[in-house]
Amino acid sequence: MADVQLDGVTSDPVAMGWMVGAPPPLDKRILAARADHMRFPMIRWSYSNMRSFAATANVAASGTGTPFPRNLRPDLAALRFTPLGAGEDMTFEQSLIRNYTDGILVLHRGEVVFERWFGVTGPLTRHIAFSVTKSFVGTLLEMLVGEGRIDLSARVDSVIPELASSGFGNATIGQVHAMTTALDYSEDYTDPNSGVGAYSNALGLTPRPAGYTGPNNLWDYLATVPGAGSKGAVGNHGERFVYRTPNTDVLAWIISRAEGKPLHQVLSQRLWQPLGMLGDADLMVDEAGSPFAGGGLNLRLEDLARFGEALRLDGAGVIPEADVARIRSGGYPARFDPVTYPHLPGWSYGSQWWHSHDNHGAFNARGIHGQTLWIDPVAEMVISRFGSHRIASSIANDPHSVPVWRALADALSS
Repeated sequence: MADVQLDGVTSDPVAMGWMVGAPPPLDKRILAARADHMRFPMIRWSYSNMRSFAATANVAASGTGTPFPRNLRPDLAALRFTPLGAGEDMTFEQSLIRNYTDGILVLHRGEVVFERWFGVTGPLTRHIAFSVTKSFVGTLLEMLVGEGRIDLSARVDSVIPELASSGFGNATIGQVHAMTTALDYSEDYTDPNSGVGAYSNALGLTPRPAGYTGPNNLWDYLATVPGAGSKGAVGNHGERFVYRTPNTDVLAWIISRAEGKPLHQVLSQRLWQPLGMLGDADLMVDEAGSPFAGGGLNLRLEDLARFGEALRLDGAGVIPEADVARIRSGGYPARFDPVTYPHLPGWSYGSQWWHSHDNHGAFNARGIHGQTLWIDPVAEMVISRFGSHRIASSIANDPHSVPVWRALADALSS
């Protein structure tokens, strides 16, 4: 099938009939052994069903959560905006199809004012959040920093001696947290020989190549990542922001070491249950049980919105207000590469969150293929979105997403 012809409508997983039948027809089966679950257009089904393809650990909710009240604004679907670099405007509804949206919720002052579901995704679906997971990990780390249990100035190898010989060992925890580590690692999803290719092989999310002899879990893999001074590393720790997923896995290891329990239990006890999430979540783990902390959380869209609303409300009595303030302050725009992120001028990365530094103080969590949690404190707005965009990089959907989030904020503020 020539997937280049499939858009947000023609790639609809229900219309395509993926995994329907007992058993499904051969040409409609999505098999992990072929890595189907990570290829378009099959991802439009698989991202809402990742437990069918990977091992997971349970992030337990308390069972006492209640849904947000609904005060729907159908008129928002017709809201017009101009995509970045475009000559013509479009509607919010059109942008949802353009960006292969699976589900979206817009909260205003704690009420759902806009809600859409597409394909096989619905209110109970545990959809993969990919790198939005990082912002949950970063928030947990800030909570432990606030309690004085983690020191951002400490070297990584003082807490995780297993990483002493890796590129992380002589970095500070703060440098890992801000992703300013100097490592020989590339996050190029189009290059199977890049660092992310080796990372994926260790994780085992897709089949490993024949004869593979490398690490078979993330804990072992992290110890092999070279650092400053190696051929592929540029500069020194702390000099510039470079987005590298393994940093978050190191943070998760530090959190688990501090708490004395696995990450999925920390998420449950620190966030899921106190925040009153509506349902359990699934955290993907590899064959050794190490968590995919850089991108393996699968959760309900409304629970993602609830996390964002807590951050908007200064922690909602669950996340200490001082910790939220540190998160909101962001990182250093001077260390942010405008060439790599042409649609995010003046932005920064800090505490595992992305920061716009605009006059609304908007900050967000982002994941490949369109996963989003956008928080606008001035507009009192939170947006949570799941997607299965045919292109992994956010650079594919940012031209439509970033301006429409602001258009929604302005419309709701007025």
